[in-house]
Amino acid sequence: MFPSLALGFLVAGITAVAAASSSSCVGKISSLDTLAVLSNARRSILIAFTALVEKQFELQLLDGTTVNVLGEIQFGNLSWAGPLFRVIGNDVTFNGNNQRWDGGGPFYWDGQGAGITTPHPMMQISISGTLNNVYVVNSPSSAFAITNPGPLTISGATVDDLQGNYPNSRSGNATAAHNTDGFDVSGSDILIQHLHLRGFSTVLNQDDCLAINSGTNITFADNYCEYGHGISIGSISSNAVVSDIKIIGNHVVSSAFSFRIKTDASATNSIVKNVTYSDNTATNCTGFGVLITQVRVISVCFLSVLRGRGFHGLSQDINFNHGTTSVTANRGAYRVAVNCGSGSCTGDWDWSGLQTSGGKAGSIVNNNLIAGFVDTR
Repeated sequence: MFPSLALGFLVAGITAVAAASSSSCVGKISSLDTLAVLSNARRSILIAFTALVEKQFELQLLDGTTVNVLGEIQFGNLSWAGPLFRVIGNDVTFNGNNQRWDGGGPFYWDGQGAGITTPHPMMQISISGTLNNVYVVNSPSSAFAITNPGPLTISGATVDDLQGNYPNSRSGNATAAHNTDGFDVSGSDILIQHLHLRGFSTVLNQDDCLAINSGTNITFADNYCEYGHGISIGSISSNAVVSDIKIIGNHVVSSAFSFRIKTDASATNSIVKNVTYSDNTATNCTGFGVLITQVRVISVCFLSVLRGRGFHGLSQDINFNHGTTSVTANRGAYRVAVNCGSGSCTGDWDWSGLQTSGGKAGSIVNNNLIAGFVDTR
């Protein structure tokens, strides 16, 4: 367990010198194993060392700890399961100070995510409190996985996997990066807000900007998502509950999907309810503007899989209201498509705040509850 830490990582250095104070600690850190010598530190500590990917970088923090990251972190390259970094604790204040955490993604990227074993996720966040201004580049796969033990606010985060948009020697003509989700969420009482690069939390990637897999009372507000798969709930598997979700004031740009709820076809005993979209803007959607499907098999990119089937779960009270959400699809993309299992979409579906343009109309299957929305170009 570590009290207040100020972490400064240097790619080529191993000498650690503490900040000057009457109770400062001066030490030499040669590997992640030696972090244990800092357990009795009473003030802030400056650490400089090369982060070794074969050793998981983990911080198990005392309640109320404040962490300040003062230098950039470069992980090495090794085929292993990860995660690269894990932080655990309660009532933690984690200040990333926009220092870069580089996951070395190009070493792993092959266009399919099916080659060498890839560390997943890059950043495992298992704290309550606040996580501010953490800047991730080149994540091998998912950037952040959130499994918080109590209320958590994430502000000003950046995921920059832009380099993965380009082919490399192993991907042929395909985009090199794959499965690079921005935020994978399996927790409750979470607020993710405010971009860094453009005034929001920013995700530039090749998969979901946000993927909520389970949890309640989750708000995603004033964030910027570009190039990936937009803002998603799911994939929802069996025995999962997602409820009381607010998607507010976000910008989704040049993404395959803008707003999506996806449920595995085999899922049972699961529910998605009380989801509200308001004041969002999506432009240049390349696949689907709004897609809600309960029959996800392998891909939901083609309407051929959008056909009604039985489904042993529920989607209820899915609303686009309390402010306008606008979606602009590019040529060939679908503005809206909804595919419910027979009798499995229930409750109130107020879509009076959804405005769509461009693209073409999709199908609406097994859902006559949508009110206040006219799908026009």
